[in-house]
Amino acid sequence: MLLIPAIDLKGGQCVRLRQGRMDDVTVFSDEPVGVAKRWADEGAERIHIVDLDGAVKGQPINVAVIEQIAAAVKVPVQVGGGIRDEETVQRYLNAGVQYVIIGTKAVNAPHFLHDLCLEFPRHIIVSLDAKDGRVALNGWAKLTGHDVIETALHCERDGVEAIIYTDIARDGMMQGFNVEATRNLARALKTPVLASGGISSLDDIRTLKELESDGVAGAVIGRALYQGALDFKQAIKIARG
Repeated sequence: MLLIPAIDLKGGQCVRLRQGRMDDVTVFSDEPVGVAKRWADEGAERIHIVDLDGAVKGQPINVAVIEQIAAAVKVPVQVGGGIRDEETVQRYLNAGVQYVIIGTKAVNAPHFLHDLCLEFPRHIIVSLDAKDGRVALNGWAKLTGHDVIETALHCERDGVEAIIYTDIARDGMMQGFNVEATRNLARALKTPVLASGGISSLDDIRTLKELESDGVAGAVIGRALYQGALDFKQAIKIARG
């Protein structure tokens, strides 16, 4: 069970948003490389990075910082936010990033995802953000009619390495993750699912652990770590239990 600390980048700073709103920002650090090292030192086996500016602009903005993080930590790094072409994927992989996360374009340009999985096998993860079972795009600004499970099955057929599932309503709200929706998605797939959005207590980690047999392989954790609501070392003990 992987517990993956999240580093969300906005203007080169480590921040967290509530429900994906770019106007509801909390800055936690202006030294994201130091933050990444800290999580790796505390036992993280992977680091999750999102270029929030990139997600909004549709092209990577915080590339230099991400390259510094990838060079500074010895654990795998997964990166998302504004990745819309093969050149960007190649640049990140060349910089030492292990997994590249595709969001919006995996949904509105399925052939792009198919080509990426052929070109970069074992390196492509898809992030599906949803509200009421429907997929949201463009940094959560647009809610579509696409069903989450159907979309995930398409991604699985293309050969993605994992699916990150975020319930927008829970994200950054410290109210626990959407257990039922996460379980249903994982059961529908053979591809590993990483839970995201709202994980905020050791009880959430225990619940997460119970979903391991359903195909939930881990979770991305953000605000709870930065606010001190979740002791990361304790959480890892439970996850590995």
